[in-house]
Amino acid sequence: MSAGNGTGTTKSIRAVVGVFAVTRCLLLLCVFRVLLVPGPDVTSDVSVIYQGWYEVLKTGTYPLDDVTWQYPPAAALAILSPAAVPFLDYASGFFVLALLADALVLGLLLYAAGRPGKSRAGARIWVWGVPLLGPTAYARYDLMVTAVAVAALLAGVRHPRVLGALAALGALLKVWPVLLLARAPRRAWAAAAVTAGAFLLGCHLVAPGAFAFLTFQRDRGTEVESLGALVFHVARHFGWHGRVQLNYGSVEFLGPYVPLVSTLAMGLTAAAFGWLLLWRLRARRTGPSTLADAAFTAVLLFTTTSRVISPQYLIWLVGLAAVCLVFGGAPMARPAHLVLAAAGVTLLEFPIWFSHVVASDWLGVLLLFVRNGLLAVASVSACRRLWRSTVPRPTLPVQQVRTRVFSVLVR
Repeated sequence: MSAGNGTGTTKSIRAVVGVFAVTRCLLLLCVFRVLLVPGPDVTSDVSVIYQGWYEVLKTGTYPLDDVTWQYPPAAALAILSPAAVPFLDYASGFFVLALLADALVLGLLLYAAGRPGKSRAGARIWVWGVPLLGPTAYARYDLMVTAVAVAALLAGVRHPRVLGALAALGALLKVWPVLLLARAPRRAWAAAAVTAGAFLLGCHLVAPGAFAFLTFQRDRGTEVESLGALVFHVARHFGWHGRVQLNYGSVEFLGPYVPLVSTLAMGLTAAAFGWLLLWRLRARRTGPSTLADAAFTAVLLFTTTSRVISPQYLIWLVGLAAVCLVFGGAPMARPAHLVLAAAGVTLLEFPIWFSHVVASDWLGVLLLFVRNGLLAVASVSACRRLWRSTVPRPTLPVQQVRTRVFSVLVR
């Protein structure tokens, strides 16, 4: 490396770290309520809900009587962890841990970018993507889960068993990291199974109620920010007589046809995973970014088609998009930037103008159409790019294939 290149690299890294420092200071000022962001106080989840779960968990049991506890057993580690931060109250400790998880992701991305053929574009996506979500990013434990997922994907290129173990840990924190294994080899799946089995057995033996979360989402409605909710936002202007209320920890639509739309959303998710299965069977080519590209596409499909799209879900997508862009010439550049744009719109719809979303007025509906539209376009784009980069094209031109099929049929 020439002296000039070394100087340029150093300046680039300093610029990324500088943006990180400034934007994260702003986030901390927001969650500590020095700077006030319009809309509902997003930090109340930490000081009320998370701390309430902490009080139950430290007694040696899971929150058995709280239907808002909808997380796998390892989530208890994230909820209990702020107590390990000395000299700070629970909420302050949580925000500090969120900052550390955020910094860890940046460190991992910069370290990976230092290898030949890698790019710092992923680090830049992360540095800008997290603050675009506003204080919500530091007021949920999704940053910690995303840090585990990023570490898993970056390690998985060379160490499949590490990928499997970390993906299992992430899945036991918040389910979705199991999708990191979409293109993983058998060794990764085996490591994931062993890790998950051992951890689940330990949780079951140590604390009662480790699997209570499995029954706590059966009667959910359709969350007001989801793709399916757009049906009811529009229908309210034409006389639909449902209602919006806090249900199972999120603001949801309840009323006529909601179960139908929720079922259709789950059907759409099933169709998306059917496509992933077809892709997995057809994929033959692999590149340096294929593992990350497949994980990003799978989580993007899951998020877009879900009957619940909470703002913090965008943290997952920003983290996985960042990993994809670490690889030079990554196929996922376009959907990654669409996700970045969706993160910015998400801040507007929650918390800034969430009252408009709940009221289903023109501003709220417009914001949801734009944000969910960006996610839908990103999903289609990611699927197309993943397919084209991994599934070989037919060796014969399409017209020749048609001619041969026709000749066989008319014999």
